Amino acid sequence: MSVFRKIFGSNSGKSKLEKEDQQRFLPDEDSPIDEKFTINFNNNGGKFLYCETSTELQTNLNKIIEENSWSDKTALILNPGLKDKFDWYDFNTTKKIEEADFLFTTCEYLIASDGSLLISSNQIAEKKLSELPEDFIVFATTSQFVETISTGLQGIKAQNKKNIPTNITTIKHFKVEETNNFLSYGSSSKNLYLLLLEDL
Repeated sequence: MSVFRKIFGSNSGKSKLEKEDQQRFLPDEDSPIDEKFTINFNNNGGKFLYCETSTELQTNLNKIIEENSWSDKTALILNPGLKDKFDWYDFNTTKKIEEADFLFTTCEYLIASDGSLLISSNQIAEKKLSELPEDFIVFATTSQFVETISTGLQGIKAQNKKNIPTNITTIKHFKVEETNNFLSYGSSSKNLYLLLLEDL
């Protein structure tokens, strides 16, 4: 018998009702990758806005800004390509953390297995998550879904053969009150909105 099973006991003693109750909030192993990500992301406390078109993307971004009264606030944008893509929006922008009210960025991949976002120096330069503003707006596309972090890391390596980005990390906790939670020690909780554009 396994040492761990002796110490912690076996799951086999759980009733069928207890197992069903535990699995109610977890995605099915055979769920589509986008569904699995959405369930895990929402369980982590993230806010998710799906956009089929660029028009919906603009509408949803405006709603986020209005809902949080950020129209006169300053966005930290460290990715120049993102600023060009959203040149239709009249952001107050900065590259200095101390001047920023929220971060507007992209991500490398959306990790379905745990509902996290894989980011790197392409999005946050060499900054630590704890140094960045509490509020994030992240723009991503449906082609960025991957099953696991290791798949995402392989994708980063494949796309950046000559210049692999540094400062690769994940954001998983999207409830600010979790910051002092023992289980999230060492991570940085963020109030995060995900704008997801259909591109497949």
